[in-house]
Amino acid sequence: MQRFLDTFLSVLALVFLCPLLILIICILKLTGEGEVFYIQERVGQGGKVFGLLKFATMLKNSSNIGTRDITIRDDPRVLPFGKFLRKSKINELPQLWNIVIGDMSIVGPRPMIPNTYANYSKRAQDRLNTVKPGLTGIGSIIFRDEERYLAELKEPMEFYIKNIIPYKSDLEIWFVENNSLWLYLKI
Repeated sequence: MQRFLDTFLSVLALVFLCPLLILIICILKLTGEGEVFYIQERVGQGGKVFGLLKFATMLKNSSNIGTRDITIRDDPRVLPFGKFLRKSKINELPQLWNIVIGDMSIVGPRPMIPNTYANYSKRAQDRLNTVKPGLTGIGSIIFRDEERYLAELKEPMEFYIKNIIPYKSDLEIWFVENNSLWLYLKI
């Protein structure tokens, strides 16, 4: 049932949002560096790596600049229109396609980049590998504005690894262990 809801709702959203998506594609093509989409390696179900689709919001090669794997508030790598897309979470809409093709679910633990995934405990990795990652999830909701926590820190990545990852992994493990259609619909 959950896979049916994922596919049906994602296709419906893509059709409904098509005018907005086309407008964003045009704006991205004309501004910034002319890039429209960004494909980032993420860890999915079973620990398999897949290409997560997003609207391009940062400078090219931004993963080699600054804080690398995490984004902080007022990150200089983020392009002007990208700030709006990121704040509104519109940059995540292309992931509806990841849901349609079966890489993701609408609700589940957020898929992590391999470097971040490597910092999760073996127990957390094993539990999170049992479900498809989600466009949204309990960890994403609780930490919706995590960039704010990291903005003023001298070592944001160290804080992220030592403080946010353990809490986030506990939330995501809780989701996996309590996963049901009712919880899916609530989230």
